[in-house]
Amino acid sequence: MFNIQEELKKLPAKPGVYIMHNNLDEVIYVGKAVILKNRVRQYFQNPERHTAKIRKMVSSIDHFEYIVTDSEVEALVLECNLIKEYRPKYNTMLKDDKSYPYIRVTVNEAFPRVMMTRQMKRDGSRYFGPYPNYIRDMLDLIHKVYGIRNCTRNLPQDIGKERPCLNYQIGRCPAPCQGYITEEEYRKRIDEVIRFLDGDTDAITTEIERRMQAAAERLEFEEAASYRDLLATARKMNEQQKINSTESLEDRDYIAMARADDEAVIQVFFVRGGKLIGREHFEINDVRGEEKAQIYAEFIKQYYAGTPFVPREVMVQGEVADAEVIASYLTLRRGGKVNVTWPKRGEKAKLIELAYQNASMVLNKDSERNKREMARTLGALRDLGKLLGIGEIHRVESYDISNTSGYENVGSMVVFVDGKPKNRDYRKFRIKGFKGQNDYASMEEVLTRRFTHGLEEQEKLKESGLANSMGKFSEFPDLILMDGGRGQVNICLAVLEKLGISLPVAGLVKDDHHRTRGIYYNNVLQPIDTSGEMFHLITRIQDETHRFAISYHKLLRSKDQVKSILDDIPGVGEKRRRALMRHFVSLDAIKNASEEELADVETMNRASAKAVYDFFRTGGQTEGGKDKTEDAED
Repeated sequence: MFNIQEELKKLPAKPGVYIMHNNLDEVIYVGKAVILKNRVRQYFQNPERHTAKIRKMVSSIDHFEYIVTDSEVEALVLECNLIKEYRPKYNTMLKDDKSYPYIRVTVNEAFPRVMMTRQMKRDGSRYFGPYPNYIRDMLDLIHKVYGIRNCTRNLPQDIGKERPCLNYQIGRCPAPCQGYITEEEYRKRIDEVIRFLDGDTDAITTEIERRMQAAAERLEFEEAASYRDLLATARKMNEQQKINSTESLEDRDYIAMARADDEAVIQVFFVRGGKLIGREHFEINDVRGEEKAQIYAEFIKQYYAGTPFVPREVMVQGEVADAEVIASYLTLRRGGKVNVTWPKRGEKAKLIELAYQNASMVLNKDSERNKREMARTLGALRDLGKLLGIGEIHRVESYDISNTSGYENVGSMVVFVDGKPKNRDYRKFRIKGFKGQNDYASMEEVLTRRFTHGLEEQEKLKESGLANSMGKFSEFPDLILMDGGRGQVNICLAVLEKLGISLPVAGLVKDDHHRTRGIYYNNVLQPIDTSGEMFHLITRIQDETHRFAISYHKLLRSKDQVKSILDDIPGVGEKRRRALMRHFVSLDAIKNASEEELADVETMNRASAKAVYDFFRTGGQTEGGKDKTEDAED
């Protein structure tokens, strides 16, 4: 038995990370401390000083563990990694998990390429960005104006081994693969590209204008029109980037937050070389009672733990908790000095104010929309409760089965609370009791496992004095919706009766065109107005249940296919196979990936990426001549 008071006495007076668990051994909170002994004890002293969120978290703690580190910065790095891995319930978490595109220039190659990437590596390349809004237009412009190759040929070793590609024929590549351009001449083009990406947009517009006029003088009006369109694109991007930074041309991110009730929106402006190249907003939930400085700290840690680029300066609207430690962490991530500051006046403060205004607009827009949607949704739930005669409905659970001719039977449980999907409570079930296709037997197994787990958890939580909301299965719904009529409803009722549970169960009955036409409840089929909000809510729940079940089924099938095929590729062992499966998920995504995208995957290198790329381009032939790719897909 874990005695919290006794374990508190054993805590060391050293920096480290502490990990809180509930009675189901789930990680519910991860934090760092300068002195573990002092920080962890604070949670269990003077509870009236804590926010409601922290008090609730403390009441859920069953046991904790800790990891000692050599420094506070090392503790922060470990904290970021653990939060990313476990996504604990009581840590302030970003709703968004965005991955931004960057431009990569492979300056370490004899004939460099310019391409999009979402990961940065210490590979000698130069990276520019992020460009969340118009990266494809920018790449298209670069390739059209400067004629940069985008093939994966190994140059200069492969010069003359193959014919030039279509890009050479249409004038978009000077064919270094044939030796038609020297390294020195090609390097001049790359230098111009880097000047453009560094912010010198005048050079590219001047070059386009020169080509347009030359084409017009030759009476080649179609070519001139093409350059005219390119010029418009270049000027548009230049306007989007404009920001008169008279102080310096440093790379900076400007961060500001607007908040209301328990929601917050953080806006980030990306300034590179003195020009605004993009902006993005992030939503954060459950921030009631949180200090602004702490929210900024949590955001910065989570955001820069996932982004491949860290600027030299991070400008924030207000103070940041543990600012010095966070700056040291960002310095490690960047590999160079990073400053975290909150300017009060001058040009930087004005830009932060602009970011705040943008965050406020997003928050207000989202807030008004959410209020309207909530009013409609709650009205639909009230109508559904009246139709079935069961009173108020808050929590709805819906179930579905997915398989392909009995292969990989899976079940899904989707939860809606007050008309909104509660993704944290979704559950997936892999059918274990039998093989083959039997939807009724599959549904019986899913429901039996779900509610048996629920009853067991309720007993454990009751013994610990905790609410049912603390478990994975312990909360029961106000209504169960089955994707089917009498048969599915009777299966569910039989399972509940066997377990001694009484809950309302309704079935969705479809017409000959597979459209829902009514609700089956208490042996009565109730028609539904297909133009009303109640029907739209039921349809959303139904569609989400299908989507969740099918996506899980596809994932299992895809992993089986990927595993069987990747086993046959030389140079791809267990670690690389798993990395590819995590990164791409589906077999088609791996097949269609370029060598660069494959090389960007963790654990992969240039040789293994080429092996995978070549394997699928040659039909997946093995030494015995049998096409394993085709077998795996059948």
